[in-house]
Amino acid sequence: MSPEYASEGLYSTKSDVFSFGVLLLEIVSGKRNRGFSHPDHDLNLLGHAWTLYIEGGSLEFIDTSIVNTCNLFEVLRSINVGLLCVQRFPDDRPSMHSVILMLGSEGALPRPKEPCFFTDRNMMDANSSSGIQPTITLLEAR
Repeated sequence: MSPEYASEGLYSTKSDVFSFGVLLLEIVSGKRNRGFSHPDHDLNLLGHAWTLYIEGGSLEFIDTSIVNTCNLFEVLRSINVGLLCVQRFPDDRPSMHSVILMLGSEGALPRPKEPCFFTDRNMMDANSSSGIQPTITLLEAR
């Protein structure tokens, strides 16, 4: 769910773009954003994708079942487009029309800005077992 919807209940067409970006990253990685865990950090799937992207390790993000048979250019491009879709502010996200054009072309893509992501897994796990509704905390990657 887009940050503006989660924090303020605001919904727009750019909320759909955000959701599409999450779905695109889930498809490429073969993992779900919800419930994602990694032994080296507490980031969700979006945070993990961003960290690998800025470190130049996007190949590690690709699902091992497709990495040897996929078109790497297209999959790496999909990761870039997915990250553009999950930008914190709606105005920074492309339109769906632009997303389709970016996915179907080979031209240079803009560099995504650091997305925001929701995480505080330990607090959410503790609250759900106690029957308390968890508060979603908006965190920036560091």
